[in-house]
Amino acid sequence: MPLRPLSPATTGVGTFPLIPSSKFPFPGAGLRLVGVRFALEFPFPHSSLAFNKDKRPGTSPAPQTWWVARPAHQPRCAHAQALQPGAPAPPPRQPPLLSSAASGPRRKPEGTADCPKPEDPRSPATMSEIPKDSLKAILLELECHFTWNLLKEDIDLFEVEDTIGQQLEFLTTKSRLTLYNLLAYVKHLKGQNKDALECLEQAEEIIQREHSDKEEVRSLVTWGNYAWVYYHMDQLQEAQKYADKVGDVCKKMSSPFNYKLECPEIDCEKGWALLKFGGKYYQKAKAAFEKALEVEPDNPEFNIGYAITVYRLDDSDREGSVKSFSLGPLRKAVTLNPDNTYIKVFLALKLQDVHAEAEGEKYIEEILDQISSEPYVLRYAAKFYRRKNSWDKALELLKKALEVTPTSSFLHHQMGLCYRAQMIQIKKATRNRPKGKDKLKVDGLIASAIFHFKAAVERDSMFAFAYTDLANMYAEGGQYSNAEDIFQKALRLENITDDHKHQIHYHYGRFQEFHCKSENTAIHHYLEALKVKDRSSLRTKLTSALKKLATKRLSHNASDVQSLSALGFVYKLEGEKRQAAEYYEKAQKIDPENAEFLSALCELRLSI
Repeated sequence: MPLRPLSPATTGVGTFPLIPSSKFPFPGAGLRLVGVRFALEFPFPHSSLAFNKDKRPGTSPAPQTWWVARPAHQPRCAHAQALQPGAPAPPPRQPPLLSSAASGPRRKPEGTADCPKPEDPRSPATMSEIPKDSLKAILLELECHFTWNLLKEDIDLFEVEDTIGQQLEFLTTKSRLTLYNLLAYVKHLKGQNKDALECLEQAEEIIQREHSDKEEVRSLVTWGNYAWVYYHMDQLQEAQKYADKVGDVCKKMSSPFNYKLECPEIDCEKGWALLKFGGKYYQKAKAAFEKALEVEPDNPEFNIGYAITVYRLDDSDREGSVKSFSLGPLRKAVTLNPDNTYIKVFLALKLQDVHAEAEGEKYIEEILDQISSEPYVLRYAAKFYRRKNSWDKALELLKKALEVTPTSSFLHHQMGLCYRAQMIQIKKATRNRPKGKDKLKVDGLIASAIFHFKAAVERDSMFAFAYTDLANMYAEGGQYSNAEDIFQKALRLENITDDHKHQIHYHYGRFQEFHCKSENTAIHHYLEALKVKDRSSLRTKLTSALKKLATKRLSHNASDVQSLSALGFVYKLEGEKRQAAEYYEKAQKIDPENAEFLSALCELRLSI
């Protein structure tokens, strides 16, 4: 029988170019690369050829194991077996059948295993060959904190880490799995990858203990985080291992993606992570929770996350009026979670917002009867009483919560607000001229407010409102140099929301107008506040302040170009186009080369 080369169809391996058979002393033999080993293929089932460990063809000088023609980690098969010196040849291969239906199924010889199939691209053997850049491309497909665009510049890492730690200890109603996964990511952002791995180990324990019914699905985010942490530690084999785990589950669940599975639990966890990273992420968090609710509309946890997110959006985006979009979602979340005091306190606050304070207070009283020292519930109950002007009750609850979580920036800020409110009450009662005991009390309240506002910004360097409150309180106490320093720090804050920038410019403008008597600087910052965000609860105050100040200045100097352009801007904003054009024309005559004035005039003339 003539020799013939073995075709890919008979070998069961992929097609790779053979090294010419002329390189070997045996006709028809060829060398191909399989995995990371060399393998020989033979044209006849009875023919055998082995290389010894020195890769020399020929007979073995001593008993030893020979290199064999099969992929790594695969069992022996009828087509290629590892030979020992003197071992019998494998049994003959069955002749090819023209029709399996006519002749019955082909049987493999005894003592042999199935031939290896082509490797899955997600298998460990293949993954081990992937270079770092290719591995990163795979990791970017994973759904986890590392791929959700959570930027460390948007938070105070130490404050968030501290908050998560407090919630793990005291907030029993929140998912501990979600918190440990998030904490692992924060640890990584701080450069503490070993600590991050410990957090992920805690997450795995929780999955096994609390989510055994959905262990694989609930592990996907944790495995994704593992893969990324190991990648950043340059432990690429470990990173590949966890990417493979995700890939295996995706394949098992018939996901259309190699390393991503669409499931509501992951969307919910993504929502909580986005919510923790602040106001810039609230809309994305809302979208994540909405996606989860599309699959499970009555899931208790999903409804809590969605309701709190919409509450945050209501609270952070007040364009001149109180928003109540969260009232319905909060009521539903309370219905689905009747024993959850944390969500009830948010409903109480929203009821207070919409002038249903009596109903809200019933929830607060019910909550306080159920808890003793849960700081994350006490803080919001205190906020309810502060807004009700029950400052003593609010301070009582805040002090109780502060004993448990003394590093909370939120609690310190709330205490500062209470002391400030008490100070304002006394000053109003004395027509801003407190004397004797009232003066001493006012000074004491200012000092207490400064202490707590300062503690808040020290614990959260991104707390924009705490900065403005601290600066204003320094100004109230006549400490103008300290106030200026704090305002400058606030103005230098990066990665904050437009609402925060808007507030900072407004308060700094007032400080310059009333305390520093710098009207030019005041007008500049009032305008900056309106340019950053022209629709807000402060808009009326801002436009009123600008009109009043600019008009006063023009009464002394009709050629004050800054005041003329400021009035033009305000009237344009209010839709009074003809008046706006008049002021811009006056400003442009004084400063004819000013591009801003020319642009505004052209726009106004075209629209009139």
